[in-house]
Amino acid sequence: MTAARDADGQPTTPAPRLPAKLAAHPSVQAVLARRRAGAAVSPPGVIDAEWLRELCLAAGADDAAAVSLDHPDLAGEREHVQSALPGTRTLIAMAIRMNRDNCRSPARSVANQEFHQSDEKANHAARGVTQALQDAGYRALNPSVGFPQEMDRFPGRIWVVAHKTVAVAAGLGVMGLHRNVIHPKFGSFVLLATVLVDAEVSTYGQQLDYNPCIDCKLCVAACPVGAIAKDGAFDALACTTHNYREFMSGFTDWAQTVADSEDAADYRSRVTDSESASMWQSLSSPPGYKSGYCLAVCPAGEDVLGPYLDDRKSFMDTVLRPLQDKNETLYVLPGSHAQEYARRRFPHKPVKEVTGGWQPPAKPSASTDRETRTS
Repeated sequence: MTAARDADGQPTTPAPRLPAKLAAHPSVQAVLARRRAGAAVSPPGVIDAEWLRELCLAAGADDAAAVSLDHPDLAGEREHVQSALPGTRTLIAMAIRMNRDNCRSPARSVANQEFHQSDEKANHAARGVTQALQDAGYRALNPSVGFPQEMDRFPGRIWVVAHKTVAVAAGLGVMGLHRNVIHPKFGSFVLLATVLVDAEVSTYGQQLDYNPCIDCKLCVAACPVGAIAKDGAFDALACTTHNYREFMSGFTDWAQTVADSEDAADYRSRVTDSESASMWQSLSSPPGYKSGYCLAVCPAGEDVLGPYLDDRKSFMDTVLRPLQDKNETLYVLPGSHAQEYARRRFPHKPVKEVTGGWQPPAKPSASTDRETRTS
């Protein structure tokens, strides 16, 4: 039997066999009519890279590149990506610039507003790209740039896709000592977004063949809890305990403090009015970061580097010193390296012991321990 063809001689998809009631539905009839008229044309199997880049820039991104899900550096992402959007073949990485002096301000309300407004812009850009790809006939999905995340998995992996890993694989930058991606032009002052799509792209981004980091170690000098070491070591728990004090585990610790307090007077002996107000603000507005100084002081990136090259002393006096000199509470785990470092390096900054909200593992009973070891 000869296959049915449209007016251009292309094979047409035969109409599906549908139950009579479903076939009579107006929406079904409209879809089938469009197919018979040749209006439903499959999109190209490979997305044009230039078209895609222009789409991302028009949506609000400042840079963009695609990377195949088969890239070897994305092996750890594949399971999670396919769970989010089955059939994903490409990840589109986008970078959105932040205003540098806002991020550098000792007034963290200024910096936090910059972080969150850039976050909104990044989500908006990714959503716009996703919608355009959908309208072009592709399946696409944009996970959140930051929050909300999958809190049912906390304290495990709560993110859908690791934006930094994708951005590095796509060639948008290299991970710095401070564990932020450094863009070759915009430096550390970027937020990252990712779009998943079920098609290949004609040209994929290439990883940078150099590191934009200039090895100045200013991020080491700026971190108030010693989370970044000169040799590249990183204390994620110290960073999380202080910088994310009003996120996730820090909120849990605060809630436990409320529960443990005997009355209002006892609570106020444990938590200052300033801390209560700050927690309220983070609950009523997007949560505030306590530091982020490693990003603030980073001079890397072609658009950022000039003032540091012109006068390094002036750069440190105007960018680094105000953050080092700021009188602020530092949150640390009892007996931690962060506690010792903070007291020694920043004696003018009050240090407060917190649990971090981490639930200590229960000591197993003899029978439970035996079952664990023999299972």
